[in-house]
Amino acid sequence: MPSFDATAVLAQLDAAATAGKITPAAAANVRIWLTEPRYSDYAEETARHVTEGKWKELDDAFWTIIPFGTGGRRGKMYPIGCNAINDRTIGESAQGLATYVLEQKLPADQLSCGIAYDTRHNSRRFAELCASIMVANGFKVFFLDDYRSTPELSFLVRNKKCACGIMVTASHNPPSDNAVKVYWSSGAQVIPPHDKAIVDRVMNTDVIKKTDFNAAVAEGKVIFCKEEVDEAFYQNVYGQSFFGPRNIKIIYSPLHGVGESAVIPVLKRDNFQDIEIYAPHREQSGDFPNVPGHVSNPENVEVFDAIISRAYTSGADVILATDPDCDRMGCAAPVKIPLSKDMKQTPWATFNGNQLGVLLADYVCEQRKKNGGLTKDHFLVTTLVTTQMIRRLGESYGVKTYNNLHVGFKWIAKQIDEGGPDLFLFGTEESHGFLIGQYVRDKDGAAACMLMAELAAVCKDQKKTIHERLDSLYWQHGYHGERVLNVTMPGSAGMARMQSLMGNFRSNPPTSLAGIKVTQVRDYKNLTTTPTGGKPTKLDAPPADMVILDLEAEGNYVAVRPSGTEPKVKFYMFTYVPAEQLADLDRTKEEMNERMKAYETDLKAFADKA
Repeated sequence: MPSFDATAVLAQLDAAATAGKITPAAAANVRIWLTEPRYSDYAEETARHVTEGKWKELDDAFWTIIPFGTGGRRGKMYPIGCNAINDRTIGESAQGLATYVLEQKLPADQLSCGIAYDTRHNSRRFAELCASIMVANGFKVFFLDDYRSTPELSFLVRNKKCACGIMVTASHNPPSDNAVKVYWSSGAQVIPPHDKAIVDRVMNTDVIKKTDFNAAVAEGKVIFCKEEVDEAFYQNVYGQSFFGPRNIKIIYSPLHGVGESAVIPVLKRDNFQDIEIYAPHREQSGDFPNVPGHVSNPENVEVFDAIISRAYTSGADVILATDPDCDRMGCAAPVKIPLSKDMKQTPWATFNGNQLGVLLADYVCEQRKKNGGLTKDHFLVTTLVTTQMIRRLGESYGVKTYNNLHVGFKWIAKQIDEGGPDLFLFGTEESHGFLIGQYVRDKDGAAACMLMAELAAVCKDQKKTIHERLDSLYWQHGYHGERVLNVTMPGSAGMARMQSLMGNFRSNPPTSLAGIKVTQVRDYKNLTTTPTGGKPTKLDAPPADMVILDLEAEGNYVAVRPSGTEPKVKFYMFTYVPAEQLADLDRTKEEMNERMKAYETDLKAFADKA
């Protein structure tokens, strides 16, 4: 029996909804958590929120049911609520996964699950909760008993031939957030039809089966396998290395995450000796205390500012950084070769994800060609919102590029298996995700750091910087400039605004951006291509909630899509100047930067109308 007066609490909830203090959807979900037996463990705390009039907190936590996005179920942690990460929503996720896998009628010896977790608050507790649920459903659990990377979880699933896997992480999100990423037996995040089927089981979970975690460990149903899997993982990452110079000084930042456990062993195996771990970012902390805004994202240029200051005094050649779960890599390097030993005379700059993808794809192709291991059947993989420069450099090496894919490394993983893993060269997407080899089916920050360190050493040996190498690729393949604009739209009002904005792009899109005419609209939800003033034709592509505006200038376009993991809309801007039209690269960069600024201004103005 509840310890609160349910009739009075429900009356107070109804009055608040009538007065507009809480949205109808949130009020309906709060009522469910107050009255249905499956939520009895949370009813008292929910009732306390009602009696104390915490309407904003209740609305934020209950206005919708937290969805599965591009990688799993991610959101702000809060002890109650269907739109928050808590024991109930994490438990539903694990139970739903277990229920669906059991329906596949696998042999008993194949019924296992790999589980890992990162440095975020509650990650270990959520990992133990997931393990206890999987064991209660008859699974053996292989458990990485310390902070470990997401790619190592992908490796664990493949290495132990697990039926599925769970990674507890919210990647580069703020400290308030956590999540579960769900993996299939391939080691890749779940894709259709499994993803929708798992979501259906999650949403219809009533009873969550649980057992005691410590008892499961004692009974051998949860197996700690960190040392064994670490060794195999490191060896497989190192197996992707290429022979070459190693005479560089590296500064590496794990950005308060798990990366030191993966990156440093791999770099040392690859014979890099002079490595400094950036001390202010070394603490494994879910608060991410020493990075700007407490957001540990290597996509953010600001996270490198303090490290670059250190590089000036240490004589470093390159800075590498990974996000909290070590599946993304960022990099900074000197723009020019120092004219003297005074490093302060040499400006440094970061690379965006597209530039890093270009550099690494070219490096991999170059090395494979040098070793005689490149054929016309080999292939690169990117996405629809990744630079077209990858395709152009692939053509120069005579290899294929698959790029008609949506955001998410699960689609790249799917293409690897469809195209043939033995022929796969390199995969990348603009958000600093990179993949080489067959040992995992997800992006890997450790492998990316290793390859980037190798490339930095090659450049130094050739007496040029990484930035100068990128410029040489622009001269060869044309200048490609890209930028990403994020427009945050939180809460129920934000969701409605996002839906309105996407509707506007489909039904009444801008006629021009930066003074350049929009020539056609590619609608990936309705799978149509509509020329300006013309009739729609069928679009050959996988479906997704995304629109691309093609502009009159060749290779210039803008993509817009709601994020699958955060409450925001993402705008991807692309510019292009063919190699034969390049005369002054620095001037071209400035002009394309100004063009993208104008795109951004026009897109913000259009979004403000939603």
